[in-house]
Amino acid sequence: MDATTAPHRIPPQMPLYGETNHIFELMQNMLEQLLIHQPRDPITFMIDHLQRNNDDVPRIIILGPPASGKTTIAMWLRKHLNSSHLTMENLMAKEHSPLAAAARKHYQATKSVPSTLFIRLMEERLSEEDCVQRGWILDGIPETREQVLAIQTRGIVPRHVIVLSAPDTVLIERNLGKRVDPQTGEIYHTTFDWPPVTEVQNRLVVPAGISEPETARNLLEYHRNIIRILPSYPKILKVISADQPCVDVFYQVPDSIVAKVLGQRLDEHDCVQQGWVLHGFPRDLDQAHLLDHLGQKPNRVFFLNVPLDSVIERLTLRRTDPVTGERYHLMYKPPPTMEIQARLLQHPKDAEERVKFKVDLFYRNSPELEKFYKQAIAVNGDQDPYTVFEHLESGIIHPLPSKAL
Repeated sequence: MDATTAPHRIPPQMPLYGETNHIFELMQNMLEQLLIHQPRDPITFMIDHLQRNNDDVPRIIILGPPASGKTTIAMWLRKHLNSSHLTMENLMAKEHSPLAAAARKHYQATKSVPSTLFIRLMEERLSEEDCVQRGWILDGIPETREQVLAIQTRGIVPRHVIVLSAPDTVLIERNLGKRVDPQTGEIYHTTFDWPPVTEVQNRLVVPAGISEPETARNLLEYHRNIIRILPSYPKILKVISADQPCVDVFYQVPDSIVAKVLGQRLDEHDCVQQGWVLHGFPRDLDQAHLLDHLGQKPNRVFFLNVPLDSVIERLTLRRTDPVTGERYHLMYKPPPTMEIQARLLQHPKDAEERVKFKVDLFYRNSPELEKFYKQAIAVNGDQDPYTVFEHLESGIIHPLPSKAL
């Protein structure tokens, strides 16, 4: 489904930053801080807390095993929410900080940071202006149950905890192809996400610790720790499958985060002046209500309908050359030589069972979305791209009946 531009109530389970239940959350947060810090002068403490005016900023923890894509999601959120992205690495890399220097020294010797030093380092960083005013995203922190307890005892309370999950076999395979841009920190993959720019390709480096034995050891350590971390966040925890494209993972983060990201982007000058096209969003009725609540009502909505057999043919025959990054299709764009064909790889998302699952999910959500968008235009997507484009163009210029084509 695609929505294009031009007040319904958001269900209570979908609070937005700074809106629903604001007074209740403000008082709850203040009470938590009083209980945790037990200040000698509660009145002064509460006044200082209110003057910070930061109860509505993002406070997000993203956890996941190696190669789950948690850093990619964290960096996307950082960009769109304008919040600070914190990792153990950049906490320890902080310049002119005796605490960071002590953490580096200890980590180099033991590959760990004591909980007492860790929490002091965290408090130092989270007290800085950018974290106070714009919020923070903890990437891979906390790593252990001890760190969770240290964070909680110092009043560091997230609003959302997102945990990514995928089979170990998928993660090991994915990790082997990981590459990093040393200039930007962006993460790429030799098969699934190869950069199109030659200059970027040439400067990519292989990160340390991605061999199969190393990844297996890291996964074992992660599994031992995560089962002791999750019970600490029962009401704000969301587990998302990482065995799918990162963009699909991103759209499954809590709707309050999606609302903030989407609202900020659609309010930018280019969207206001030139309009916008949303591809594959909203995916369900809750997200449709969310978009409506933001005041962003599309003036055209298209449903592209394609039979399951055609979808399977289009997607399951896609392949990627891990050497060049070139994309092929075994039927519509076959590789030019047998040598290339022999080394082609299929993205896990194009496996037949995954494709069937996503198509089933789409058609289960479609009836409610079609009812919500009563003027939506149904288009037969099982045609050549030019014919489909002509139908879409016609629907934009001259609106058609909701059941047509």
